[in-house]
Amino acid sequence: MQNDLRKQQALEYHANGRPGKIEVVPTKEAKTQRDLSLAYSPGVAFPCLEIAENIENVYKYTAKGNLVAVISNGSAVLGLGNIGPEASKPVMEGKGVLFKIFADIDVFDIEIDEKDPEKFVQIVKALQPTFGGINLEDIKAPECFYIEKKLKDELQIPVMHDDQHGTAIISAAALLNALEIQKKKIEKVKFVVNGAGAAAMACSHLYESLGAKHENFIMFDRKGVLHKGRTDLEEFKLKFANANTDMSLSQAMKDADVFIGLSVGNAITAEMVKSMAKNPIVFAMANPDPEISWEEATSARKDIIMATGRSDYPNQVNNVLGFPYIFRGALDVRAKQINEAMKLAAVKALAELAKTPVPDIVNMAYGEKNIVFGRDYIIPKPLDPRLLITVAPAVAKAAMESNVAQFPILDWNKYTTQLNKRLGLDNQVLRVIGNKAKRNPKRIVFAEADNIKILKAAQIIIDEGIGYPILLGNEIKIKQIALENGIDIEGLPILDSKSDATEEKRNLYGEIFLRKRGRKGFNAYEAKKIMRDRNYYGCMMVECGDADCMISGLAKNYPDTIRPAIQTIGTEEGVSKIAGMYLMLTKKGPIFLADTTVNFNPTAQEIADITLLVAKEIQQFNITPRIAMLSYSNFGSSSSPEARLMNEARNLVKQKTPSLIIDGEMQASVAFNNEMMKENYPFCELIDMQVNTLIFPNLASGNIAYNLLKELDTADAIGPILLGLKKPVHILQLGSSVRSIINMAMIAVVDAQIKTKAPTEEIVKKSRWWKRINKAKQEM
Repeated sequence: MQNDLRKQQALEYHANGRPGKIEVVPTKEAKTQRDLSLAYSPGVAFPCLEIAENIENVYKYTAKGNLVAVISNGSAVLGLGNIGPEASKPVMEGKGVLFKIFADIDVFDIEIDEKDPEKFVQIVKALQPTFGGINLEDIKAPECFYIEKKLKDELQIPVMHDDQHGTAIISAAALLNALEIQKKKIEKVKFVVNGAGAAAMACSHLYESLGAKHENFIMFDRKGVLHKGRTDLEEFKLKFANANTDMSLSQAMKDADVFIGLSVGNAITAEMVKSMAKNPIVFAMANPDPEISWEEATSARKDIIMATGRSDYPNQVNNVLGFPYIFRGALDVRAKQINEAMKLAAVKALAELAKTPVPDIVNMAYGEKNIVFGRDYIIPKPLDPRLLITVAPAVAKAAMESNVAQFPILDWNKYTTQLNKRLGLDNQVLRVIGNKAKRNPKRIVFAEADNIKILKAAQIIIDEGIGYPILLGNEIKIKQIALENGIDIEGLPILDSKSDATEEKRNLYGEIFLRKRGRKGFNAYEAKKIMRDRNYYGCMMVECGDADCMISGLAKNYPDTIRPAIQTIGTEEGVSKIAGMYLMLTKKGPIFLADTTVNFNPTAQEIADITLLVAKEIQQFNITPRIAMLSYSNFGSSSSPEARLMNEARNLVKQKTPSLIIDGEMQASVAFNNEMMKENYPFCELIDMQVNTLIFPNLASGNIAYNLLKELDTADAIGPILLGLKKPVHILQLGSSVRSIINMAMIAVVDAQIKTKAPTEEIVKKSRWWKRINKAKQEM
C-alpha cells in the first residue's frame, strides 16, 4: 500500500496545476505595444542582422549562452530500461530542474524518437545553433559511446553524457580522498569493477587519467569476468578484458584494494569484503540498493572507507555534485567541448573542497555539529553552497588552459561574485531546513486532524521522516476521511480531547492550566472544560512534554489559535510580546517579513524587541540577517512620528546588539536598489549587501506586503512563524495548501529541536509510530 501511495503522490505532483515541472518565462518586459515591437517585429530584425554579420553575436543577443539541451531517446532510463522517448520526458524535465536550481542554467528537454546512432547524431548536430551545450542522458551502451564521441568531434559546443562522466567525476574525487586517508597510491592499487556499462567504462578511464594502472583493473559484467577467452564481449569491453582466466567475483575480491560497484544490489557479501586487502575502499553505487549495505560492509571491516549512491548514509556519490557546475564553467567561457582536463579539474576541485572547513549551514542541513574530512566525509555534500563557486571556476580555468575556451574570464573575483548572485548563497534555506528536520524528527500535534489537507500532510510527514504526527479530533471521522481519500494514517495516534479515553489527561491538564491562569479569569470548572478544546489540549500536550510542537489554524481564526498558546505555554524569558514572521522564497533568495500577524501598532521599543526576535530566529537557520527598517521616509526625510518611530527602533536595536546589520528608516525601493542607496545614502550600513529582512512599522503594512507578494506569485510563503513563545506552536493561514502545511511542519520540528529536550527517538520506539516507520523504510 505504501508504494501505491507514493506513486499517487508522485503522479499528483506532476499533474497538478500546470502539468510537468518546467515552463518558459520571458526575461524582458513584454507588457506594452512598444515592448512587443522590440521583442518581435520590427525591432527583432536588428539583433538578427547583427548576428548575421557576426555569428558570435548570438551569445550577446539571445539565450544561447545559458541554454543546455537535455537529450535522450529513452533507451536506458534510470532503473526503468528502454521505455521510449515519451516515457523518458519526466526524467529529462527533472534534469532540467536540477540544472536550474543548482547552477541557474536554462534547459530545454528534447526526447528523440530515434535508436539509430548515426541518425541520432545528425538530429542533435542540427540543433547546435540553438544551444550553448548538450547534456546526453539515458542512452544505452554501446550506442552512447559512439554518439558522444561523434558529437564531440563535430560540434563546437560542450557535449557530455552525464551517465558516463558524472558518476566518473564524482567517484574519482571520492577515490582520491579515500586513497589519501587509507595511505595508498593510485598507481599501485588493485581495482575490482562490478558492472561494465557506460558508467563503469567512464570511471575506469578517468581513474587511469589520475594514475591508475590499466593492468590493475578486473572488470565484471552480468555474465562474469571480462577475459580474452570470452567470445561474447562487445568491442568496448575488450579493452578491460584483463583477467587471465575465468574467475568468480569472490576470487577477484581477495586482496583487492578498491571495489567499484555499478551493477545491482547485494552483489557482494561481507565475506568478500573481509577478503580484501588492508584498508579497503568500497564504492557500492547501485541504486536504490547498493551492492552491499553500509551496515554490512562497515561491520565486516573497521578499516573500510565506504561510499554509496544513497543520501541516508555518509559519502553519497551523487551526480548533482558535478554536471550543473561543469556545464556552468564550460558555458561561461564558451568552451568548444568538455575535455579530459576540464573533467580532471572538476575532480580535483571536489576533492579539495571536502578537505576545507564545512560551513555551518551545511552542518545544520545534515544535523551534524562539525563535519570534518575523514572516513565518513570524503566528498562534499550536495547542499554545500560553495560547490558553484568552487567547481565552475576550476572547470572554466581548465578550459582556458587547454585552449578550448573562446571567451576567457579576466577577473576571477568578479566571476565568483556573479556566480554567488545567480542563486544567492542563502537560497537553499528550505532544503536545509528539511534536511535538518529529518535528522532529528519531533512529535507534531495537529489540532485540526479532521481535515483532508492535514491528513495528506501527516502521511507525507511520517513517510518522509520529517516528524511524528499526532492527530487530534474525532477518531471515527478522521478514519472515515482517510479511508474515503486513500490516505494511509496507520500507526498515527488519534486523540479525541472530548472523549472518555482522554478524561484523565484532560483533568490533569486542567489542573496545570488552573495553576497558570487561576488568577487571570479561569476557575477550576472552566480550566477543565476548556481542555475539551483541541487547541488548548494540543498546547498543553506541548507544555507537558507529551508532544514537541503544535500546528493549528487551518480552519480557525488567528486569535482563536494564538490565544491558547499564550495562555498555556507563555513567552520566552525576557520576551514581553510575541510576533509573527513570514519567510518568503523569492528569486532574490529568502526574505523574512515581520511583524505580519500579531502587533497592531507597536511602539519603538516593541519594534526593536520584534527585530531582535526575528534576527535570533534567522540566525538559527544559519543565515546572517541584513535588516531594513521600512517606512515611507528615508533617513529623516520626514519628521513625522511614524518616520521617527522606525529610526528610534533601529537605534534601540543598535544599543542592545551593535553588531547586527541593520539600517533605516527607508523606503522598500531603497532597500532593494543598491545603486540608489550608494548614490543617495553612502552612509547606509546595507550598501553592497543583499537585504533579506524587512521590519514593518505596523501590522497593516506588514500583512498587506505579505499578501501582495503571495497573491502576485512573486514568492512562495512559509508562515506565519510565531516568535517569542517558550515552546513551538505555529499557526497556519486559513486554507493553507498541503505543501504549506509540510513546510510549516519542518519549521516547527527545527524549532522544537532547539526548544525541547525530550528524548523523542526513545519515546517513538515504544509507540505505534515505530511499526509504521519501519514499514515505510522497507517499502522505499
